[in-house]
Amino acid sequence: MDTATTGDFDIPANIAETLVDPVAYADDRIHDSYRWLRANNPLGIARPDRFDPFWVVTKHAHIQAISRQNDLFHNADRPTTLTTQALEERVRKITGGPNLVRSLVQMDAPDHPKYRALTQGWFMPANLGKFEGRVREIARATVQRMLERGGACDFVEDVALGYPLHVIMEILGVPEADEPRMLKLTQELFGPQDPDTARVRDALSAEQVSAMLQAIIADFSAYFRKITEERRQNPRDDLATVIANAKIGGDYMPEHDQTSYYMIVATAGHDTTSSSTAGAIWALARDPAEFAKVKANPELIPGLVDEAIRWMTPVKHFMRSATADTELGGRKIAKGDWLMLCYASGNRDEDVFEDPDRFRSDRKPNRHVAFGYGAHLCLGQYLAKLEMRILFEELLPHLKSLSLDGEVKMTQAYFVSGPKKLPIRFEVN
Repeated sequence: MDTATTGDFDIPANIAETLVDPVAYADDRIHDSYRWLRANNPLGIARPDRFDPFWVVTKHAHIQAISRQNDLFHNADRPTTLTTQALEERVRKITGGPNLVRSLVQMDAPDHPKYRALTQGWFMPANLGKFEGRVREIARATVQRMLERGGACDFVEDVALGYPLHVIMEILGVPEADEPRMLKLTQELFGPQDPDTARVRDALSAEQVSAMLQAIIADFSAYFRKITEERRQNPRDDLATVIANAKIGGDYMPEHDQTSYYMIVATAGHDTTSSSTAGAIWALARDPAEFAKVKANPELIPGLVDEAIRWMTPVKHFMRSATADTELGGRKIAKGDWLMLCYASGNRDEDVFEDPDRFRSDRKPNRHVAFGYGAHLCLGQYLAKLEMRILFEELLPHLKSLSLDGEVKMTQAYFVSGPKKLPIRFEVN
């Protein structure tokens, strides 16, 4: 990183360390740091120990500008998520590249648009409409189980984890009996820094982390290899059949790409939705006036959904790397520089959102960047909103009151994080 040698734009060391501290994402320290950066150094350079230096992009407009310019800012040239130097070195030895998987997230043109087109139609509202009745059935069954818990539950454990998992696995074509395995693998993939989900609980070396991640990917690969064989012999009307039989340039996808494709659908398709769903209930449980407002005005539910996604922003960042010398926000970025797009910061940017730390179901407009922006805009955004809207349409009419019933705990992870414990009390109409 040529630019990073100047030192002129360095952010304070304590804030740089906060950005790479998984525990900071489980409390308000990350938002305190984002707030300081937006006000004082919105496009600065972080030099935390054990990581290559990287630009920290905290403003909504800068995140959008980078996300629009896919030729200038690549996903795949360097790690797509924040990675230590040692771990990147290990991954490059294993794969020959900077990333362990090669899903849509780790692709650039010309591959990215080709691979995205394979399933894009599946995730459009016109196609998702045919699943709406089944999603509502799953939502009703989930709500009924919650209501039978006698006025108290852990909303994450009892509702938010299982509901979107069940929906995406049904659309994908994974049997219900295998859902616990998919949940476990997803939590291990996204939460390797969290002591509750790490396979190795102590301080992890790069070798241990890479071995752990390889084991998780091998588990996914073995599982979906069988699904691929089965769907090629016996196609069904599910997403696994589309992926198994998809062809790029006349040939089936390479197995590594195919496994990565299954993984992005199976993991991103529920973990993030779980966090946003829990975030909505957390916000309503701690603000009786907001709960009463949405309950009295069911037409606010789509707004509740969007605000929960903004407020929680489960995917905290993705990384990009510059393919040429350029300028952004008056600062010269050199070819090869690494940039951290801080979506959770962009979604609380005071220049875009009035009273950004407040949860408001009637927030309009709500131009959040929680799903990314541009060509890499989340493929599953319509499905996530559909699932959340239907769940709240089925749940809120039954609730007379809602409150917190203990300490809320967040996942300790700087890539994907959200509530992992959300104890609530509720009265039923």
